Amino acid sequence: MITLHNKTALVTGASRGIGRATALALAEAGAHVLVHYGRSAQEAQSLVAAIQSKGGRADAISVDLATPNGAALLAEKVRSIVGDRLDILVSNAGVSKSARIADHTVEDFDNLFATNVRSPFFLVQQLLPILGEGSNIIMITSVVAHAVIGKPGIENPSVLAYASTKGALETLVRNWAAILGPNGIRVNAVAPGVIDTDMSNFTKTEAGRETALEMQALKRLGKPEDVADVVAFLASDKARWITGASIPVDGGSKL
Repeated sequence: MITLHNKTALVTGASRGIGRATALALAEAGAHVLVHYGRSAQEAQSLVAAIQSKGGRADAISVDLATPNGAALLAEKVRSIVGDRLDILVSNAGVSKSARIADHTVEDFDNLFATNVRSPFFLVQQLLPILGEGSNIIMITSVVAHAVIGKPGIENPSVLAYASTKGALETLVRNWAAILGPNGIRVNAVAPGVIDTDMSNFTKTEAGRETALEMQALKRLGKPEDVADVVAFLASDKARWITGASIPVDGGSKL
């Protein structure tokens, strides 16, 4: 059984989907969870209430991580709640973009990297003073960091810019693991495949579902809880000898 009693955890982008399931899983294991959200205040407060109704501890924090000072502001709010110790950081907040190469704009590209790469980089930087021996950093990346999905073609939409942000995150994970390992801090990535969430347009069409099922060994759509359970494991002492890894949670995609 995974136990996170007396642990503090921050989950970014926690109001919906994978982030929400992760916050619930960490809370159920005993952690005090900080629920970060950007704009979904009602969903975040609902999540906090759900955790508290089961005897857990949770607080909601609103910060726009796409802004230049978003990471620093979030770190400041986190410190005001947890004091001098954060045990678990789950960086889940992110944005996506699917378009033809010709239709990607500079604004799209900058927004993807600001939210998906810059904010986690500086969030780790700003939280390092309260991340000590035994702490865990977990980045939510994606199967697209390792495989090209969909139907490649110049006139076909793709997520190549989004995929490059997830590839950058996985590079950061390996470097952070090497740099922070001597301080007893573990850093890992969890790379989901196609997950059935409110924000996943890919799963809302018959063609999208068929494509997802075709590339998976396990013939069903992934659920947020499938990812959350792996995150909770990595955050626990059960995974004490794992760092610098990227764990695929994708139903055997692209085998």
